[in-house]
Amino acid sequence: MTVTRFAPSPTGFLHIGGARTALFNWLFARATEGRYLLRIEDTDTTREVPGAVEQIIESLAWLGIPADEPPVSQRAREARHAEVARAMVAAGTAYYAYETPEELQAMRERATAEGRPPRYDGTWRDRDPKDAPPGVAGAIRLKAPREGETVVDDLVQGTVRVANAELDDMIILRSDGRPTYLHAVVVDDHDMGVTHVIRGDDHLTNTFRQVQVYRAMGWETPRFAHIPLIHGADGAKLSKRHGAVSVLDFRDQGYLPEAVANYLLRLGWGKGDIEVISMAEAAAIFDLADIGRGAARFDYDKLKHLNGVWIRRADDARLTKLVLERLARRTEGAVGAITAERVAQLMPAMKERARTLEELADAASFLTRTVPLAFEPKAEALLTPEARIALRGLAAAWTGLAWDAASLEAATRVHAEATGAKLKDLAMPLRAALTGSTVSPPVFDVAAALGEAETRSRIAAVSGQA
Repeated sequence: MTVTRFAPSPTGFLHIGGARTALFNWLFARATEGRYLLRIEDTDTTREVPGAVEQIIESLAWLGIPADEPPVSQRAREARHAEVARAMVAAGTAYYAYETPEELQAMRERATAEGRPPRYDGTWRDRDPKDAPPGVAGAIRLKAPREGETVVDDLVQGTVRVANAELDDMIILRSDGRPTYLHAVVVDDHDMGVTHVIRGDDHLTNTFRQVQVYRAMGWETPRFAHIPLIHGADGAKLSKRHGAVSVLDFRDQGYLPEAVANYLLRLGWGKGDIEVISMAEAAAIFDLADIGRGAARFDYDKLKHLNGVWIRRADDARLTKLVLERLARRTEGAVGAITAERVAQLMPAMKERARTLEELADAASFLTRTVPLAFEPKAEALLTPEARIALRGLAAAWTGLAWDAASLEAATRVHAEATGAKLKDLAMPLRAALTGSTVSPPVFDVAAALGEAETRSRIAAVSGQA
């Protein structure tokens, strides 16, 4: 069975690069009817950000890609990491080294002065541990091969290799008994049954060292797939200066999870001319072979456009709930049932033009206000004395109507023709009077959603009579 894993560090919140890695792991597991696991690599306690673990789990849940099993803590497995390191010593594939930090620094400086790479020189590789200085706890180092090459047949990058002479005997267990990252990852992946390691190509150099640990233990090596990083539109590595980078930032800015997942999928993966695709649809066709080798560029305008596509596809009741939540936060209180009904009634019209939930909330915000409305400058400019008189006449012409958009529009057209006015000369001031803005859903839909009493109240507030 295929087993993939996403293994973030809680030294920061989940960013979109990590989210895409998680997404690819989730999709590959689904495409192959396998399992997708989550491991929190929390061994670096000095750099751990409070709340990061919870944010990571919440982010993955919001995107719709939760792990198939409860997350594993790497820190909780340190005894197992140490056990494997000592087993390697017993097998002769690792050894204790007893240099002090000062001796290691002097070794690096000497190598640099002699024009050699500052690597560990293997001083304790073949020495008898009985020669260890008294009172010094040794670190365990991998006895790495010195001849030949370490070769990885990467599922994205192709065949990659490094000369073993370029790799030194790395520490796998520190002198205080704590494992190093490169060693802990191998032990965890092996014990979790991981068959495919899908991660960013910034880990590619780590892979050669990890493969050596696998081989030293006689374990089967998983297949590796190193995906290119995501860059900003300017080609530089994506960072905070490019805009939102935390997954939940996108949620807060009004993006739908299916739109973010869709966009992340298309950053580096492609299948024909498919642009809009659900995760269920993607899981049926996802293949690592369709991942490109070049870095993808994040384009916020494209994401916003795609989000608009998903908003138009979304269920109106769901959008109404999400918009009401945003309106409640803005007003610092619950939105009443009448306003909620009005938002629901206007949602089909509002979502046609919105690209984010924030834009939807902006479009619906006039529904939460009471007279007298605050007017945008352009809206107030439309409410000339002549326009206010015209609105008074329009309100009278609406007497006795069935209060729906079609009836209101038909009556307005008849009134405009009878008075010699142009429809827009009535509709534009009407929109300003009802919403306080020059932009809104179709104005007769607005009047229908507000209801007769509220519509007349808002017209009366600017015309003096309803």
